[in-house]
Amino acid sequence: MTVPVEPAVEGSQRAGAESITYAVALDQVVRHYGERVALRHVTLRLEQGRTLAVFGPNGAGKTTLLRMLATLLVPHEGELRVLGHVLPRDAHRVRPRVGLLAHEPLLYRDLSGRENLRFYARLYDVEEPEARIAHLLESTGMTTRSDEPVRNLSRGMAQRIGICRAVLHRPELLLLDEPRAHLDPEAAAMAELLIGARAGVTRVLVTHEIEHGLAEADQVLGLREGSVLIDAPAARLDPRDVRALYGAAA
Repeated sequence: MTVPVEPAVEGSQRAGAESITYAVALDQVVRHYGERVALRHVTLRLEQGRTLAVFGPNGAGKTTLLRMLATLLVPHEGELRVLGHVLPRDAHRVRPRVGLLAHEPLLYRDLSGRENLRFYARLYDVEEPEARIAHLLESTGMTTRSDEPVRNLSRGMAQRIGICRAVLHRPELLLLDEPRAHLDPEAAAMAELLIGARAGVTRVLVTHEIEHGLAEADQVLGLREGSVLIDAPAARLDPRDVRALYGAAA
């Protein structure tokens, strides 16, 4: 199932960041690793404050897309705009406004969870950092374990600290790669309070949890072998539509 994307609105694309319509805008973006193409002429529009769920089998290009939006990879062809800025040219303007939760929690293993958050708070110039850190640790149930080195924590506990790090600076765009991985139901419920839909925050959610992703999303992008096979409002899709995406690759 493929639904054409509406054409870009030129005025909103060329205006400054204050008047943009789209938090994310891709035009014919291509990314490859040597001879292997990871993304093939991907065009996408995501409005501010909306949630995009990205589905696809392993190797579909999901993580590549997320890393490009996080300014960690650059497109080889096409145009990529995030929060009204062209990447990679304006990456320095975008990074402070984006929160990334990747497969790895991006923490220094020899530092404690609290020390990691203090480090990132300085990096992002977070106001009243100690109060913010205390609130996040309490929200994820990590207060009592926060002064242990990350290397001593279970994968699930490290994931909780990683979620704290991703939202620490109150980003406008949250990039979430399997955010519920390694979390038990109670921890997942806690995490949802921090990474769930909130007014004004745009989210890109990569997940294999089809029902959960559809319930969370306003819009769905389905990738296979770097190509867009689904681009549609979540409300128009049935879980079977997404499962067919995986089955076709089997």
